[in-house]
Amino acid sequence: MSGPTLVIELAEQPSPAALREFRALMVGLSSRFTEERPGFFVVNVPAERLGVEDGREKDWRKPFPLSLLGNTSVAEELAALVGFNPQREDWRRPFLVYLMGPGVGDESIFEAEHADEPEVEAVLGFKPTHAVNVSAGCNREIDHVAAALLTAAVMDVIGGVAKAELLDGQASVVVGLAGVLGVADDDWMALGTAEFLRAWVEHPAFRLVK
Repeated sequence: MSGPTLVIELAEQPSPAALREFRALMVGLSSRFTEERPGFFVVNVPAERLGVEDGREKDWRKPFPLSLLGNTSVAEELAALVGFNPQREDWRRPFLVYLMGPGVGDESIFEAEHADEPEVEAVLGFKPTHAVNVSAGCNREIDHVAAALLTAAVMDVIGGVAKAELLDGQASVVVGLAGVLGVADDDWMALGTAEFLRAWVEHPAFRLVK
């Protein structure tokens, strides 16, 4: 994915009831929903369904160059393409949201991402057995906000602790936020509750690591 990723660390495998709530949440928030396996969702989540507004004007994108539709020279066609991006952004906010770990899927990815994390485990107070990754498909400011709020919403139904990489200088900001459990890895990683993510989104210095 081309945007930021947040991780929800879990002390145990979610129960069947929790997985049903997880799925129901994703169905309810999504304008497009695909379930590749139990607990693995490919979705589009409009920012408005997370309680935030995408403030761009409806005509923010540069229109298709009309000169490309007629009989023009190669030079004119190339000039018309300057500033035009044919890969128009999906306003519906694409995400991968997936549970991983023993017995559920992507166990090798889980093991690779959780190898040798003693500082993180010390802050958590447990060794994660499973995790949920929330990965945004775009990298605009609104995508960072949506990723944090979507992660918080998932935590509301399955629990766990959010793990977020930090940019240089952010540790001094996040340590004072509500819901922060601590920082690790020489101030490059923050761990906290859903309350932490919601408080961080409101801070002027908020930005996730892509």
